[in-house]
Amino acid sequence: MQLISEPHRRLNPLTGEWVLVSPHRTARPWQGQVETTPAPVLLQYDPTCYLCPGNERAGGVRNPKYTGTFVFENDFAALRLDAKNKIISENELLTAEAERGICRVMCFSPRHDLTLSTMNNEDVVRVVDTWVEQYVELGTMDFIRHVQIFENRGAMMGASNPHPHCQIWANETLPNEPAKELRQQGKYLEKNGHCLLCRYLEVEINAKERLIFENDSFAVVVPFWAVWPFETIVLSKRHFSGMDDLSSQEREQLAMVLRETTAKYDNLFGVSFPYSMGFHQRPTDGEQHPEWHFHAHFYPPLLRSATIRKFMVGYELLGSPQRDLTPEAAAERLRAAIAK
Repeated sequence: MQLISEPHRRLNPLTGEWVLVSPHRTARPWQGQVETTPAPVLLQYDPTCYLCPGNERAGGVRNPKYTGTFVFENDFAALRLDAKNKIISENELLTAEAERGICRVMCFSPRHDLTLSTMNNEDVVRVVDTWVEQYVELGTMDFIRHVQIFENRGAMMGASNPHPHCQIWANETLPNEPAKELRQQGKYLEKNGHCLLCRYLEVEINAKERLIFENDSFAVVVPFWAVWPFETIVLSKRHFSGMDDLSSQEREQLAMVLRETTAKYDNLFGVSFPYSMGFHQRPTDGEQHPEWHFHAHFYPPLLRSATIRKFMVGYELLGSPQRDLTPEAAAERLRAAIAK
């Protein structure tokens, strides 16, 4: 690629937004903040953990002694069912409206010391099965238009508890990021007659520059337009729009992909790697959405090593996202990282 060593910008066709790439800046010395917090040593069961089986949560609620996955309504939910249907609009400048929704927490395992990378595949398949159940249950509610399944891993990403868990937020309206992706995928399908991400996956598999690994059902890529230095996208090879369309084989292979991706991150940086991960699926508005292609995003904050974190500051807050390490260089490092 001719621009690979020069400043340039890349278009994200999923959002319609640009990212500035400055490869020459990787040579600059680093004198910024260095994280020194060591990874905690975790017990299989922590009597002080409010997510462990049998332990007490906020308000005196006690967890059952669960042996697999465990889902409960978030004790401090960001969305509530009883939000009043009110709209505020003054001079078309001060606008607000009520937003109903449901927030749940899902524990992956009764074991306090595990992560997706260290769980066995059978247990991760059960996690996938539970995600499917939650997507279907919440998505069939008549006022829910979007179900967001996401995991914040590590204190660096704001995770309040190291116990393996994720969150599931179900919104009355479509949030910003999926709304951008819906719009862009729809425009591409209308213009070209086929799926944006199907075509993009063909390009990446043929090029192999940013492809990290693949199996029969999924491929993991550092996207051409990546903002975060070691950002990845998980793409289904078969075109479908939501988890409820996963076959038994695809559930097993998605579990394998999640384990291997997180293990590569852990092995590359030598830590329990922090990230935000989430699935983007079709809106749950009753429409078919043939434009939508099932995928997941991993957004890790580490810049160069386990001790140097990437922040969005300055130009990135006021102008547009910028990165120094190219997606091609990040993919090369991730490919070389052997999954534990």
